[in-house]
Amino acid sequence: MTPISICVISKNEEKHIETFLAHIVEHTQGYPIEIVLADTGSTDATKEIAARFPVRILDFVWIHDFSAARNFSIEQASNDWVLILDCDEYIESLDMEALQHFIHEYPKHIGRIKRKNHYELNGQDSIYTDETERFFNRKYFHYEAIIHEQVRALDGSECQYISLPCLVDHCGYAGTQEELMAKAERNNELLLKMLKDSPDDPYLYFQLGQSYNILHDDEKACYYYGKGLEYDLDPALEYVQLMVNGYGYALLHLGRYEEALLFENIYTEFAFTADFVCLMGLIYLRNGLPLQAMQEFLKATSFETASVEGANTFIPTFNMGCINEVMGNIDVAITLYKKCGSFQPALDRLAALKEDKA
Repeated sequence: MTPISICVISKNEEKHIETFLAHIVEHTQGYPIEIVLADTGSTDATKEIAARFPVRILDFVWIHDFSAARNFSIEQASNDWVLILDCDEYIESLDMEALQHFIHEYPKHIGRIKRKNHYELNGQDSIYTDETERFFNRKYFHYEAIIHEQVRALDGSECQYISLPCLVDHCGYAGTQEELMAKAERNNELLLKMLKDSPDDPYLYFQLGQSYNILHDDEKACYYYGKGLEYDLDPALEYVQLMVNGYGYALLHLGRYEEALLFENIYTEFAFTADFVCLMGLIYLRNGLPLQAMQEFLKATSFETASVEGANTFIPTFNMGCINEVMGNIDVAITLYKKCGSFQPALDRLAALKEDKA
């Protein structure tokens, strides 16, 4: 059985590190693994808590470069095969046998793991799901870029990816506003530094848009999303889809409804996901076009999956309920609201309608 090193970088992660490491130990029992923790300057109890677990703890002097820290942890590993995790990513499921199969069948591929990303939306915990490159052989790959680092082939060749049966619960975007602001300010400083050197990289504009989105600064998010979308981009790329959707929601938050309606011009290219179709429903609704909105919401419910939790279920269903309620179809609205389960806005409407009938 091929041994694996789980490589992690940390700084002031005392609120995450114990749960994070406990989940690793639970899901890797009986398999040859090691955990390498490269700490970049914690001033809290991160290292003390980590020392209670079977972890190799190393110090890395922070040089404002995430790839440098990642690559240091990889270089210090005892094994060539490495799984990269962050302290705010708790393993929910991990098929270690599948990793062994991947090692033997795809020695020069990169494995992608699935993440459930928590974030606050309208006062509620929401989730969007993505995949990220995290499992590879260090003889062929390393990290590049000082922020939002990416796995690249050492010889410069094109990378090939395969999805792995590994799911982590990512709570890094679910902190306090102060924590999110501090993280965004750190990230933005590095992103702007990279943008100065690579002013024509749409991915950097996307990441800046995401950063300001987290801070609920819709004006700046719109600016950077818009800059990124000026380039000729492949709609199949996950980050491009996220950029389009983020831009659309930022426009709606700012009340720039007519501008958002221009998304009709890219409908053919992006209407292959529930997330975009649901967004189009909201755009039509905000522009006073309820019938077109209803059509999009209904279409969104036909998708089996969505990146944003509820974009193919309770979000479009709730909005169809709202449209029917406004049109006077109260019984239909009630039926639709009930289909939304525990979605709080739907529960609020049901309570209000019950009170009206009383």
